[in-house]
Amino acid sequence: MRRAILTVAVLVTAACGTTATTAKPGGSHHHPVSVPASTSHPVPVVQGKRARHSPPRRRHTRLARFVPLPAPAPVAPFAAPLPGEGRWHAAGRLVRGHVAVYETTLRPPGSSYEAGLAWMDPRLLRAQLYSGSSSPGGGPWRLTAPVSPTAARILVAAFNGGFKFPATQGGYYAEGRLVYPLRTGGASFVIYRNGDATVGSWGRDVKMTPAVIAVRQNLTLIVDHGRPVAGLNPYDNYVWGSTLGGVPAVWRSGIGVTANGSLVYATGPFLEITQLAALLVRAGCVRAMTLDMNPDWTVFVTYRPPAPQQLAAASNGTALLPGMVQGPYTFFEPWWARDFITMSAR
Repeated sequence: MRRAILTVAVLVTAACGTTATTAKPGGSHHHPVSVPASTSHPVPVVQGKRARHSPPRRRHTRLARFVPLPAPAPVAPFAAPLPGEGRWHAAGRLVRGHVAVYETTLRPPGSSYEAGLAWMDPRLLRAQLYSGSSSPGGGPWRLTAPVSPTAARILVAAFNGGFKFPATQGGYYAEGRLVYPLRTGGASFVIYRNGDATVGSWGRDVKMTPAVIAVRQNLTLIVDHGRPVAGLNPYDNYVWGSTLGGVPAVWRSGIGVTANGSLVYATGPFLEITQLAALLVRAGCVRAMTLDMNPDWTVFVTYRPPAPQQLAAASNGTALLPGMVQGPYTFFEPWWARDFITMSAR
């Protein structure tokens, strides 16, 4: 009887001593960010005094994700700089009080036309691939235009995908479906289950794993090992995409990844393929690929609602460059039939 009473007392004491810990939002490694209940990583429960002697290593790994990367360094212009050229400025809604997207303009070598660059912080943003009814086709899709109100609540930026098929010369995988076979060596924008994204050559830098949830291929890399790849030819409309009128300088777009994992999007008018690669290299990309081209299809937009929890909408969106045919409304239109990528607050 005495043993039973002691056992009950110990169990009651242990139950009363169980506490849940939360952390302060924002800040550095010394002030970790609490993980919201909506994510797949709940705040762990620390039991008794044992946690002080055995800190949960995985918890620190998860929370470190929300410590933002350093802001990007200014980009050196190719010619005598225009006012503000190459200087980054904040764009889009804040994430946990931090800037998640920076933008600037830069004239590519040999051009007087300004191109736009957008830098995105993967620690604060998670990527999703939205599929279109015409590109890639093969629906119905769960993620497709228009962006839903639920997704709009955390939407920070969105940008165009790649060429229509089969001009992309690559594959497409999303929502557990392989619409077009993935090509070894194909330039690939890859999204993982945790929201991370990167750019690489399929089969070398990136490959299929259980963690991969989306792959968008488009031609081959135009930047590799921090340099434009050999063989870029602005007059080759077969290898690098068919342009309107067959001219080499048109609206083009591309996406790259830097050494620290940040993503950089580039676009502009009257761009040759060599100039697009030069822009992405100058912005610090170690690998990069081309995305869609021609004036109707290139678009990058950031959204900043008046209040943090309000919905992203056409009324609070801003295009990267003012001359874009598409704009803040595009991703909220049911008729938008092409694939695109969103970057949302983690």
